[in-house]
Amino acid sequence: MTGALNGLTIVEMAGLGPGPFAGMMLADHGARVIRVERPGNLSVPSDPLTRNRESIALDLRQPPAQDIVRRLAGTADGLIEGYRPGVMERFDLGPEPLLEANPRLVYGRVTGWGQDGPLAQEAGHDINYLALTGLLSCIGEADRPPVPPLNLVADYAGGGLMLAFGMVAALLHAQRTGEGQVIDAAMTDGAALTGALMFGLRAAGLWQDRRGANLLDGGDPIYGCYRCADGREISVGAIEPQFRAAFYDVLGLEMGAGREAVASVIATRSRDDWTNAFAGREACVAPVLTLGEAPDHPHHCDRGTFVTLDGVVQPGPAPRLARTPAPPPRPSRQGGEDGAAILAGLGYSAEAVAGLRAQGVLR
Repeated sequence: MTGALNGLTIVEMAGLGPGPFAGMMLADHGARVIRVERPGNLSVPSDPLTRNRESIALDLRQPPAQDIVRRLAGTADGLIEGYRPGVMERFDLGPEPLLEANPRLVYGRVTGWGQDGPLAQEAGHDINYLALTGLLSCIGEADRPPVPPLNLVADYAGGGLMLAFGMVAALLHAQRTGEGQVIDAAMTDGAALTGALMFGLRAAGLWQDRRGANLLDGGDPIYGCYRCADGREISVGAIEPQFRAAFYDVLGLEMGAGREAVASVIATRSRDDWTNAFAGREACVAPVLTLGEAPDHPHHCDRGTFVTLDGVVQPGPAPRLARTPAPPPRPSRQGGEDGAAILAGLGYSAEAVAGLRAQGVLR
């Protein structure tokens, strides 16, 4: 198994959040991804987000390091970076010179606010980008502040996944036409896109600008989470009439009973008791599992949803392609572990590599 993206080479300028996530997606599906580490970059040991890569550590402040990146990009199909606008240009590694040298190059850029606009140079994190889209205001309980949905919506859905999709789309275009291009993946843009349904419902008069008043935000008792007798929870998504009827039937309540009545019944039994009671009843009820519990669920075990690499349990590659499935993932490499081999592939002699190490260019 080699993956659908086998034969493509991507240079990944190491960063945090969406850039590594996009790099993981591309590498999981067979692309050769060379990760360029920078001194001082935060890292997590055996980080799932950096699996399936080759790693070279360079001090980009030094011109010889910048030349190495140019040489890598000169024969690569794509490059991804997640720095603030202008940082790559300061290293003379912006899109203009790299695309001039390699017109087929797809240059992917992911930032919080985008490459332009009045906030482009402002600092921010997932919660800030999501807040500006209006969607954060929809998440949480009524009469309480919004609840951040971890950093999943802007960083990973709106940033990393959008960048990976943009890269694949632009790589297909480059293969057909020989033309590379620049991708401006802003987490605000991508996060806003994930909320297309909410904007559509609001335009149709079916969504109110207050939490806990809508179908999908806890305003309806058949969509939400409930505490059980053992302190654990179940999730309910019984939206359609047949699922709603089955849900109330298992609870022994009249159709349309309110949230307090539902909560009081669910509080009488344990989470696993309710899971068993709803099994096979088509009521759209599932247990709320912890991160420790989820990998051992029979459904995940049957499908192989999770894998273990270097002792780290982590989600395996997705989605699943029938003809070109993703190969088994490889563990994360130590930062800079492949530097000498990568440079040898670019034509650097052993003496030149040793010299770059002595200068502090190669870490």
